Amino acid sequence: MVSLVAVSARLLPAARHYCIRAVVTGTMDRTRELSAARTMTPADPPLTDDTSTAVLAALQGLGVAFETLECDPALADTADFCRHYDVPLANSANVIVVAGKSEPRQYAACVLLADTRLDVNKRVRKTMGVRRISFASAEETRMLTGMEIGGVTALGLPESLPLWVDQRVMGCDYIILGGGSRSLKLKLSPEVFHRTPNTTVVEGLALAPDEEKISPEND
Repeated sequence: MVSLVAVSARLLPAARHYCIRAVVTGTMDRTRELSAARTMTPADPPLTDDTSTAVLAALQGLGVAFETLECDPALADTADFCRHYDVPLANSANVIVVAGKSEPRQYAACVLLADTRLDVNKRVRKTMGVRRISFASAEETRMLTGMEIGGVTALGLPESLPLWVDQRVMGCDYIILGGGSRSLKLKLSPEVFHRTPNTTVVEGLALAPDEEKISPEND
């Protein structure tokens, strides 16, 4: 038997005009409008584009319960999204694609909390095993994931692309991830990363502000 995912009034205040799909594991058949402004009807435009639809299909295939949240594409960047929709930075997970600079060029997708910074020149570089590393460009990110910056998620990625998750992410009771487009976010348990392919939880992949101050010089 499947159960309806509970909607958190604290996270999703009606005053913010969220639109959420209450999702049962493996099924998306009940839509509720959490805004007093209007009621969704079958004639309304779909909530997702093709990329987001593929991401949701991949998530359903993992058998993980989740909620979907629509957002203004202009507010998809993490800081703007969290500020406008009252989402804690400590529960918002960013996905950043990094690229080794040596040939053959290597890539990896990294998941970290929004109140931390990716330790790209030390931990990430050593994990990849290269001498020099950088953030992938928006074009490279789009080529690898099919997603735009601001909507990149850790779900539905090519299985050949390594997925590295900072260990802090796994300690959250829930996380907010991109939904594959700038107009969609996902709320789910970080336990999903025990089911995603080619995934490694890495200690120290990201640094908190206080750790940056005491971290030894990158070598």
